[in-house]
Amino acid sequence: MDEYGRDHARKQGSAVAWVESPLQMLCAVEAHHAGLLGDRTRLVPRAKLRPLTVTGRELSRLALPDGLELAGPEPGMPRPPHRRTWVVGDAFSGKVQVGWLTAFPRRIVVVDDGLATIRLLELLSGRVGTPLLRARASAGPLRTALGAAAGLRLRAAARSGRLSIFTALPVPAELAKAVQQTGAELVTHDFSWLRSQPLRRPRPEERTVVLGTSLVRNGLIHRDRYLTWLAGLGAAEPVAYFPHRREDPDDLARVREQPGINVYGGGAPAEMTLRGLAAEQRVLSLPSTAVTSLRVLLAARGVAVETVEVPEEWWTPRAAPSLRSHLSMFAHHDTGVTR
Repeated sequence: MDEYGRDHARKQGSAVAWVESPLQMLCAVEAHHAGLLGDRTRLVPRAKLRPLTVTGRELSRLALPDGLELAGPEPGMPRPPHRRTWVVGDAFSGKVQVGWLTAFPRRIVVVDDGLATIRLLELLSGRVGTPLLRARASAGPLRTALGAAAGLRLRAAARSGRLSIFTALPVPAELAKAVQQTGAELVTHDFSWLRSQPLRRPRPEERTVVLGTSLVRNGLIHRDRYLTWLAGLGAAEPVAYFPHRREDPDDLARVREQPGINVYGGGAPAEMTLRGLAAEQRVLSLPSTAVTSLRVLLAARGVAVETVEVPEEWWTPRAAPSLRSHLSMFAHHDTGVTR
């Protein structure tokens, strides 16, 4: 499908977006604003996830793009009417993959889901037949077969010009070229809708803002090393700590005990809660998706967003070299990426 055909397809019909994380929800809004989804989009969050409830509440206070509907939560992936555009974030979800195989969406749009988005691009442009499975997944024969079938269906959508990936992540130029050679459309964005919205919450008073991490709960870095580092920051100056949505409550309780650390309420994406920081403030984070997006959002405000390199002794045996390599792409401004 040529570019004219893609543009024509976007202007027709409607889309259903199934989101399972705050970042997916925000990026689905940005994709609709960018004109990638058609003139009407129904945004459906997964039920019983508090961060999605918080994010939806934050979004409802802003001027949503015309044609976007914030629908009520549903426990499972909705079955969009035949031939609509399907928007998802987690391409490795079994429910999503079954949906691709049992229905015939007009188009498929994948929005950001953190590091998993980069893995999807690598698998999509890699060897045909490779199953779409999470990097650290231990899958049995049936799940592997589902991932392989979903990979074939997604590659077929790419060849026919019916697959778009919408991302704000730094995609290495060589990988971007390989993805485009499959026929998939790779669309980058800079949160233009969010940047246009007025600020509705006060910024934290602390000069230093630290983003929480899921690396501890996932068993990839040692808990005590991480907490010792935070304690050192709090001893030097007051610190505003914004938890990761998957941080363990017991770990957060220990963070709150650290002198000088003020833990703020979590839930909404950092892109929404921290976009009003002032030039004299700074953001510290272990490697994460939020590093890239906050640099985009805060560049004009003169706010430094710094990635903390993970010392070798912090890593656990579960942190494979390939994972460390993936995370390193979020560490630097100059990454040799395409945008």
